[in-house]
Amino acid sequence: MQESIQSPDGEVAALTVAGAIANLQHEDLSLRYYAAWWLGKFQVREPAAIDALILALEDESDRTELGGYPLRRNAARALGKLGDRRAVPQLIKCLDCPDFYVREAAAQSLGMLGDPAAIPVLMSLIAGGLTAGERVFGRPHLVQPCEAIIEALGALQARAAVDLIQPFLTHNVERVKYAAARAMYQLVQDPIYAQLLVEALASPDVNLRRGALSDLGAIGYLPAAHAIAHATVENSFKLFSLKGILQHQLHPNQELSADAMQVMELMDTLL
Repeated sequence: MQESIQSPDGEVAALTVAGAIANLQHEDLSLRYYAAWWLGKFQVREPAAIDALILALEDESDRTELGGYPLRRNAARALGKLGDRRAVPQLIKCLDCPDFYVREAAAQSLGMLGDPAAIPVLMSLIAGGLTAGERVFGRPHLVQPCEAIIEALGALQARAAVDLIQPFLTHNVERVKYAAARAMYQLVQDPIYAQLLVEALASPDVNLRRGALSDLGAIGYLPAAHAIAHATVENSFKLFSLKGILQHQLHPNQELSADAMQVMELMDTLL
């Protein structure tokens, strides 16, 4: 195996692919955790890496004092980045895991992998309505990872989930509310939902503004381009959002449209 590889953002890895795969079975739990992260970070799509990460989703040895599964979390996140749908059945099983953060990572990855087989189980997790979004006493999270589930359903074009998602537009956690707006726009294409995200760019919370930028880029909402370019957020976040909008405007074997050119000009002003 090669001694080092390069990630899409240019970072050079110090570990080898063979070493990372082997470390997923190492007695040192910290090495297992790092190996799962590394394989996702550097997008190692070799079948042996995928198989090892899928196996790690059943790990029982890496546990926190509160019963969480750190290795499973990292393995689930990595599998979403690697794009191999062989992981879908095991990620669906992870939606039953008692660890909230494993369920969250699994939902996020299922949305990334794009397999509609995940839709029924994802819908079942929020079928109880806003009770799924209630806070768990003594814990810093909700009953279910509603934000991740709703975003995954939007990405999967789960139109059957519209009635389940709509109540979350009034959720008292802003990120859940914006996830619902994002998904509703993806599913019904009504600009009223995208405008909720545009309004979020004026939030006093910079993290919510950053999240809204990500959401607007993900849905490719062109009318938001100027608002994105002038949002009070770091330029790197604005460029990432505008890149998402631009990608929605690009079509194979077609010349650049005037809209695409305008987005590119806005991006130039931020460089």
